Amino acid sequence: MATLVKNKKAHFDFEILEEIEAGVELLGTEVKALKSNLGSLVGARVVVRGGEALLIGATIPSYQPNNTPENYDPERTRRLLLSKKQVLEVQSAEESDGLTTIPLSWYNKGRLVKLSIGIGRGKKKADKRQKIKARDIARDIGRALKARTR
Repeated sequence: MATLVKNKKAHFDFEILEEIEAGVELLGTEVKALKSNLGSLVGARVVVRGGEALLIGATIPSYQPNNTPENYDPERTRRLLLSKKQVLEVQSAEESDGLTTIPLSWYNKGRLVKLSIGIGRGKKKADKRQKIKARDIARDIGRALKARTR
């Protein structure tokens, strides 16, 4: 399972409570672009409309700009392929207070391209500061240990 594109801010901005694997309706050029590590999930979200889960705000640029159709929209809404049970789970998370559904990463599973989505709760500013502080402390400890082993 090779990760193609990752939403780096997702784990920083949200506390992920549950992850769901989803298929996505993509065009052939979009699959090629994702396999070339092109694309962005920053600012994207998952919503349920009419009993279907949709990915909104994800950007997949054209694989070959000169061969792309003129009407291609890199930020088009893409349908997620989920079971009814999973769609209801995402919908209940969307309706509950404080929970949101965000895409975490695109990855390969065999020859298919899958999307990992997470149901999470937004972090407060203090939680983010605490995480930054813990990361800095771990980095300083690592540097001290590395300098000591020399």
